[in-house]
Amino acid sequence: MTDNDSKVEKKQISILGCGWLGFPLAQRLLSLHSTWEIKGSTTSASKIDAFAKNGIEGFLLPLNPGFDGNRVALHSFFDVDTLIISLPPRLQQHEPGFYVKQVESIISEIEISRITNIIFISSTGIYPELNRIVVEDDVKTPEASASPDMVAAENLFTALRPDRNVTILRLGGLLGYNRIPGKYVQGKKDMTTGSIPVNYIHRDDAVGIIMTILETGIVNETFNIVSPIHTTRREVYEASCAQFGWEAPTFAESNEKPDFKVISAEKFDKHYHYSFRFSDPLHFYYSLEDGGA
Repeated sequence: MTDNDSKVEKKQISILGCGWLGFPLAQRLLSLHSTWEIKGSTTSASKIDAFAKNGIEGFLLPLNPGFDGNRVALHSFFDVDTLIISLPPRLQQHEPGFYVKQVESIISEIEISRITNIIFISSTGIYPELNRIVVEDDVKTPEASASPDMVAAENLFTALRPDRNVTILRLGGLLGYNRIPGKYVQGKKDMTTGSIPVNYIHRDDAVGIIMTILETGIVNETFNIVSPIHTTRREVYEASCAQFGWEAPTFAESNEKPDFKVISAEKFDKHYHYSFRFSDPLHFYYSLEDGGA
């Protein structure tokens, strides 16, 4: 047992939304900290066996927008010291306010639990296209956001401070493995957004950053999480299409420069020491299969 393991021997973590990001995070945590207890929730019964095979205690917890699961299971899932919420908002699939109601249900369970440390996965999609570098303080209210429900959800979590430690991570576009940018634009014609700088993060780095925060200590802060290099969309699309032999999109020149934003991750860099595996989205690792952790 390492010194680090011995210090956190009884650490218990629940991952609400143990999916495309949460599942490899759980796998990675268990591979490095065998003494940690990891619980994961899903809305798909077929995933429970995969959780068990990987040492993750699985919970089937639908959230529509309240928890439909039985109270015994719900209590067990929230009976931990640390909670990570990785809940895709799917804003286009639900009416306005649905995501906020889901978060309110989560908050209600937190308030009657022993949870003291929380990481909430948010998105840089909350920022409007301001045609400049943007930082965390540029959006604090739903009214200032391109995604009001996301900010309203964030604010519900920040209201738990200082009684609980709450870190909010605004992740850039989450890519890697089978999430390949060229796949979604192959063969498109006359795109006008080729010059826009991207704000992406590779899944491996998202996992690594969350692990760094868990190992170093959760703080009451909100951080942007993006790769430090902001390659253009055109370069990223063309490179990933070429890698898999797909037809690259074509681009049209526009008289007006499209709106953009460049997300700054400088605040996170000042708080934590983390070395990116993939600092440039032009060189992200992709595969047609997910590839696990």
